[in-house]
Amino acid sequence: MNFDGEDLSHKALADRLPPGETHVFRECDLTEADLWGASLAGATFESCVLEQTDFRKADLDGAVFGGGGGMRVRFNDADLIDVTFTDVDLSSAQFGGALLTDASFTGCRMIGASLTGSRGTGFKVSRSNLTLANLGGCSLRGEVVEGVRFDDADLSGCDFTEATLSDCRLRGTRLLGAKFAKADLRGADLGEPDDAKLRAFAGAIINQAQANAILAARGITVL
Repeated sequence: MNFDGEDLSHKALADRLPPGETHVFRECDLTEADLWGASLAGATFESCVLEQTDFRKADLDGAVFGGGGGMRVRFNDADLIDVTFTDVDLSSAQFGGALLTDASFTGCRMIGASLTGSRGTGFKVSRSNLTLANLGGCSLRGEVVEGVRFDDADLSGCDFTEATLSDCRLRGTRLLGAKFAKADLRGADLGEPDDAKLRAFAGAIINQAQANAILAARGITVL
């Protein structure tokens, strides 16, 4: 079923979407639309307005989101296996309880988004802004994370074991209990090297300039 340029705001849509079909939404207004529990596996959302759209408990496995977006989209407890988000505004989006195995976020604006409490074996994120986001307990183990801003984000308990962080920023980031064993941080901006960060970075790989900055902050000069 195709929806092109339709105003679907504030509508209950789940009953209009029969299971077993692939649904396509192009440039639709889904502001506060109710898609709770909807069958949307493999669906496409192209440049849609998603202001406070309710996708809670929806089946979005393999869905594709490109462009568009909006504040406070709710994906709580949804199935998001293999879903792709590209250039989507997901500011303050809620993913608590969502199954995010092999989901990918590329070029997304995710300021203040909450992924803590999400489920699955891990997801991918690149070229995205996660300032003030909450990823507490999430796994990015072994992933290549490129061009991501984690400024003032909460990464407490996150697993970055053997991950590579390239062109990423970790300024003001909360890292209590995070794991960075064998993670390659040589291409990351580590921000202020306080004691809490250094404990989290135990076992990580850093470069000489980063090491010098850490020592300099403690009054030690390397000649």
